[in-house]
Amino acid sequence: MPTRDEAFKLLREYNQSQGLIAHALAVEAVMRHYARKFGADEERWGVVGLIHDLDYEQFPEQHCHKTAEILREHNWPEDDVRAVLSHGWGICTDVEPREPLEKVLYAVDELTGLVAATALVRPSGSVLDMAAKSVAKKFKDKAFAAKIDRQVISKGAAMLSVDLTELITETIEGMKPVADQIGLGAKS
Repeated sequence: MPTRDEAFKLLREYNQSQGLIAHALAVEAVMRHYARKFGADEERWGVVGLIHDLDYEQFPEQHCHKTAEILREHNWPEDDVRAVLSHGWGICTDVEPREPLEKVLYAVDELTGLVAATALVRPSGSVLDMAAKSVAKKFKDKAFAAKIDRQVISKGAAMLSVDLTELITETIEGMKPVADQIGLGAKS
């Protein structure tokens, strides 16, 4: 299995955008949080979360598929390649999330974006003091962060057999340890 350092180096090779790097770090942190909850391999879950959008900046029209190609060229395990492909299910791939790692990645990818956008419009600008109800309110406002696919988030919650509030709460908790790194920490 590739190390976190190898994954981050690969991410930086294909991505210059600080926004995409921050998103990758947020998803990695939430995946690690969920791995602990599930008693799963935290390192593997985190690494898959870190590289899930590897191709998005340079190859948006080939999203997920180009990442799969790049990962295979670097001899990544096929299970990890499948996990990356599954986060695009119904959008740009037909690979349905089946394993817990895949379901969590599918559920939290879009949601981390909504959590981040919600944090940025709060007075604190932070996830550290944010409650799920703030995000839930923005979830209902289709004009807010309009590009975020709420249907994917809802399907992800259903896949995990959790309600939206629980999914939001766990995603916020997962993002807190990297709040400073992703620009959503305490303002000084």
